Amino acid sequence: MNTKPDFSKGTSHATSAPAFLSVWDVHAYYGESYIVQGVSFNVHEGEILALLGRNGAGKTSTLRSIARIGDPEVTHGEIWLDHQPLHNMSSHEASVSGLGFVPEDRRIIPGLTVEENLKLAQIAPPIGWSIERLYDLFPRLGERRNQEGVTLSGGEQQMLSIARALARDIKVLLLDEPYEGLAPVIVDEIEKTLAVIKEQGITTILVEQNAVRALQLADRAIILDTGGIVFDGTAQEVLENDELRAEYLAI
Repeated sequence: MNTKPDFSKGTSHATSAPAFLSVWDVHAYYGESYIVQGVSFNVHEGEILALLGRNGAGKTSTLRSIARIGDPEVTHGEIWLDHQPLHNMSSHEASVSGLGFVPEDRRIIPGLTVEENLKLAQIAPPIGWSIERLYDLFPRLGERRNQEGVTLSGGEQQMLSIARALARDIKVLLLDEPYEGLAPVIVDEIEKTLAVIKEQGITTILVEQNAVRALQLADRAIILDTGGIVFDGTAQEVLENDELRAEYLAI
């Protein structure tokens, strides 16, 4: 039986700092398909957590459940962010409370320039992430501020999608397959940006098929298999455990 997380202590696998984001006994379905099967974990402020597993393990479904997307349907469980209950919120309310979700397909808005995409997402007035600060973080976007967002390269669209999430002055960044289809040099650039975002105290959960790259960036790793957690520990532990990687990550 799962035990509800103790916000004052966090998990035994991480630090003794208070849990910032807590997922407790979450169950979710696509129709009759039982996708997320009692998932529980804590994430601490400023951590990068890699959420890993084979295709169909429930990674994206867990991420979407946290973001309150509504698909899959969460039927049980609690999600807390900085002591706020997200589990009864809509996706918009969760976003306003500090969750930024970057989907695999990026969802750049057609017909809008780079800057218009950012301004549409930005809270008013911006607290931490002004448009110019976002351009400092993503210089390519500054160079293309007047270009229609959907005409950018894949890597630039990924940068725009991340910048658009930051524009809402988020507390937690949820990334679904951010390296998908990108050249290694662009992945390097995005990883450097994620390291800077971490320095700003933003917590990140990263779902990524390129497990080695994700583990090299992350502080901690959770491995899912058939909708449940089979490992929760440091990223370094996974990198050093050949048997664990072979069984659950095929690497």
